[in-house]
Amino acid sequence: MKIRCLIVDDEPLARQVIETYVAKLSTLELVATCANAMEANDALQTEKIDLIFLDVQMPVVTGIEFLRTLKNPPHVILTTAYPNFALDGFDLNVDDYLLKPISFERFLKAVNKVLEKMQPETATAELTEKQEYFFVKEDSKLVKVNFTDIDHIECMKDYAKIFTAQRMIVTHHTMKKFEEVLPAPGFVRVHRSYIIRLGAVRSIFGNIIETEKGRIPIGANYKEELMRWISRE
Repeated sequence: MKIRCLIVDDEPLARQVIETYVAKLSTLELVATCANAMEANDALQTEKIDLIFLDVQMPVVTGIEFLRTLKNPPHVILTTAYPNFALDGFDLNVDDYLLKPISFERFLKAVNKVLEKMQPETATAELTEKQEYFFVKEDSKLVKVNFTDIDHIECMKDYAKIFTAQRMIVTHHTMKKFEEVLPAPGFVRVHRSYIIRLGAVRSIFGNIIETEKGRIPIGANYKEELMRWISRE
């Protein structure tokens, strides 16, 4: 598989170093290089990007500030000369943190980490295009989850609660992964932390969805999309 990547750094020399490293790896495809957050935002609007190499210290809008503006960011590897920004980055679920000057060995390690994360996502997505279920890891075993059994899903950073007709399953999954696996229009994200199965909805009143398993808030940024899908039912 090819990882489509974007380099964002205000320093030409820093961009050149990463470009050189990207060119060495057949798994990477460089889509664009950007000197600031505004250019990066334009690139994300027009191109499919799997991975961003994102500099932290940039003028006007920093890398951390830019990352906070992204609703569903791709995989991100931060690059910076200042190690004190590491905590901010990992709070935003970045994949890795490269300290300048970046060695190729360290660069390769970070890319392999992203590749390992992406391969299960790709395999699961391909599987569920043909099947009506997927598997998640619960404790030390793999559990089969049928799409039609799902009431809703609540995500908390890297963990999720899957509420089914039978029980609740706690697993290590991200919101992004669920959005890639679950079929539309059957499932809709209604809040930064919730995905619902439309067939499980009993009623909607104000900014609350009522299902068999409870009441779920509707986020302001998601209500329009939800109502668009509801109107198609």
